[in-house]
This record gives sequence, structure tokens and C-alpha cells, in this order.
Amino acid sequence: MPRELPLDHFCPWREEAEELRERLTTLEAKMASLERHVFGRKAERLPTVRQQLRGEQSEQEVAAQAQAALQKRRERAALKLEQALTREVRHAVPQEQRQCPACGSRDLKPLGQGRQSVVYEYLPPRFERQVHVQETLACACGQGVVTAPAPPKVVDKGEYGPGFLAHVVASKCADALPLHRLAQRVERGGVPMSRSTLTDLFHRAAQVVAPLAARLLLVISQAAVVWADETPLRVLEVKKTHLGYLWTFLTQNEQGQWLIGYRFSMSRSGKTPQQVLEGTQGALVVDAYTGYNPVTVPGGRVRVGCWAHVRRKFFEALSTAPQAQQALDFILQLYRVEHEAAQTGVVRMLAHRALRQHKSRPVLEALHAWLTEQVPLHLPKGPMGQALSYTLNQWQALRRFVDDEQLPLDNNRSEGALRKVALGRKNFLFVGHQAAGENLAGLYALVATCEANGVNPEQYLADVLLRVQTHPNSRIDELLPHLWQPLRDAAAAA
Repeated sequence: MPRELPLDHFCPWREEAEELRERLTTLEAKMASLERHVFGRKAERLPTVRQQLRGEQSEQEVAAQAQAALQKRRERAALKLEQALTREVRHAVPQEQRQCPACGSRDLKPLGQGRQSVVYEYLPPRFERQVHVQETLACACGQGVVTAPAPPKVVDKGEYGPGFLAHVVASKCADALPLHRLAQRVERGGVPMSRSTLTDLFHRAAQVVAPLAARLLLVISQAAVVWADETPLRVLEVKKTHLGYLWTFLTQNEQGQWLIGYRFSMSRSGKTPQQVLEGTQGALVVDAYTGYNPVTVPGGRVRVGCWAHVRRKFFEALSTAPQAQQALDFILQLYRVEHEAAQTGVVRMLAHRALRQHKSRPVLEALHAWLTEQVPLHLPKGPMGQALSYTLNQWQALRRFVDDEQLPLDNNRSEGALRKVALGRKNFLFVGHQAAGENLAGLYALVATCEANGVNPEQYLADVLLRVQTHPNSRIDELLPHLWQPLRDAAAAA
């Protein structure tokens, strides 16, 4: 009879097989992720929560929402049209046609207001070279001379007005336009221009409005709920580029206005969140990155997890573990409750908290039980195992939204605030040095807050670039984008 081998004889082979299986699962997940990245829309993509919720609605509900969105766009367009300069172009009847086609009489009179039609036309932007002449008066005595005051300038003896500087800043920060392309566009407008001149003007504007950017970030840091995230941004060096980071911190005030701030740093360490949020209390909505740990300590801010990150991890595991679909279904139920709160108009109210505790809490309990059951069934380092461990390790932070109606379900707002940064990074590639990154962060903050609150960033910057230099520091909040009023409106209100 053959000799039976002991069970521990096969243990090394079993461990090696488990290790190979884990590596194979990980490689399959990476391959699926790369295919989605390379092939784009031809491959499977994670559908948004809004798309999934829309698919569950009836045709009548979808049509009603589409009609409401169309009406909102029309109202917004009508408001912009009223604010824009509308020019009336009158067309007179030619002299040879000014007679009645029936009787031939030339005694014709106007009929009503005339037939009207609307045409939208594009007029290329125009640069203007202004020659300011200051009147000088002299007394007959030959001793007294009076000169008219000089026009206000952003830079003493500068050749470029506040509107020009505002256009440079908005072109780069709002439109992600590199300054060398802007220089070409300015030259087409008839003004000799170089990239270096535009760079100097950009940084000069940043230095002038730096107190506003700093104040905006301070106001954000004192809010009860703050969203935060970060993205890399390369910094130019002599032989190679260094990797810096642009951090965003944002909040929503009681009036529903979004305040968006940015901070640039040369590293991804926790020093930046510490510098911005140290000594403040409230909630911090972030992902699982450990750089935010220094401010999420007892006596500091409470960490709130992001369900969008959890959803993304289970979607990445879906190609190798079909069971991940059940986790996605649980998460969709959580978003369905938020959609219901938005539809009934109770967001951030006590009724919102009651709705979450009644409907979201049971979903969380069922999801936690399912996660615990799934852990021993999957390899720890595989995509599904990593998704399970990520969710369970962040569980306390992920479930905090149930007990506080002010807390959001995810951190998508801060990720959205970094999209324009990512587009700019794709176009102008890097910043020249650390000070340039800090200037860019300050201007990004003012422009982003303007756009979030329906304020034209060019009009805002053209106004505050002059006013901030003489405005009382005790009333600096009046010049922040969400509180700003044009000078003539502010004078009328006073």
C-alpha cells in the first residue's frame, strides 16, 4: 500500500496556490481598469447615481423633470439677456418701396411697433489704448498750479488697466487657457504682447487680491462642515519637475452659497490640512487618505467618509467578483433616500434626519452584516478584499451622516472643485515655482467662488483689484465673491 503523506506536506503548495490566485485576481482587475481607461466609452464605465435613479423613474416623472430643467434654463438665459447690452437695429422701408401696393398712395403711416426678430451675433473683443490727459490749471499770480487727479491703477505707473488684468486671470483660471495662447489672442486684438508680460500681470494680480483669498480660506475653515481633497500639480525645476499638490477646502453657508478655497504645497503631508484647519471644530468630509489624520483627532474635527469612493472600489472589483453588485445595490438605496429628500424639499432639515434614520439606517445595518459575511470569502489583497477592508475600516466615518442632516453622503463636491485644476494642469502642464503655485491657488479660489455663486469673475476682479487697495480691512468680507456688490450698487445700498 502507498504511504500516506502528512497533511502539512501540502501546506507550502497550498500557500503558493493561494498566492498565485491572489496575484491573478489582482492582475485581472488591473487589466479591466486599464481597458476602461484606454477604450473609454467603448468599455464599461461606472454609471452615475443620477443616471441610475433616473432609470427607475416613470416616463412622466422624467418628462416633468426635463420640462422643469428647460424652463430653468430659459429663465436663466432671459436674465442674462436683460443684463447684457441689447442693441436695437432698425430697418427702414426703402424709399422706392414707400408706397401702397394696392392704390399706389405714398401717404403711409407706421403700423404698431414693427415686425421684430432676434439675432445673436458675435462681436470680437476689442482692446482699447486709453490716453489719460490730466487737466492742469495755473493761477494768474504765477505761483499756484492745480492738476486733476490721476486715474486709479492696479500698479503704479502700470500700462494695463484692471479690466485687462481681470481678463488675464479669468482666461487662465476660469477657461484653463495657457498664457502663451492668450498672448497670441491679445496680439490678434492689436496689442503687442509676450507671455512673460502676461505672467508678470497674472502674479501681480494675485499679490493684490491675496488678502481676499486668505480671508476666504479662513472663513471656510471656521465652518461647521468642510469638504477637502487634493490633486498633484507639477512644479518646474532645473533638470526635472517636482510634484506639488493643490488642496481644496470648501463649504456651504446657511444661504446655500458655496465658498471654495485652495492651498498649494510642495508635498502631500498632513501639514497643509493642519495649517488650514488646526484649532477648528466640526465635520471634515474626506476620503481615507491619512494626511487628514492630524486634524481629525479628539478636540478637532470629526471625519466623515465618502460613499462615492466606496462605490468606486466595489465597481472596480466587479470584473473579478460579481458579488460586488450587491454592495452597489445597497449604496444605491442610500442615494435613493437622498434623492427622495431633495424631491420633497427637506434637505438639511430635521425631516431629512428623520428620513435617514427611518430608511438609511436599516440599509446600513444590512450592508454591514453582508460585508462581514463576505470578508472570509475573498482574498485580502484582491480587488474585492480591498474594497471590503476599505469599507469596514472607514465604517464609523461612513455612517455618521445618519445622525446629522448637515452631513453629505459623499465628497463629490470637492472632487468637482478640482476638475478645473485638472483641466488647467493638462493645458499649461506645470507652475514655475512654489510662489507661482501659491498665487495660482489664491486666484483659483476667487474665480471658483465667483462661478459657484453666479458672479462674473471678470467683472468681479476688475472691480476689487482697485477697491481692495483702499478698502478698510475691518470690512474686507464685503469684497468676498459671495458678498460682493459692484461699486455703484454698494453706494446705492449705503
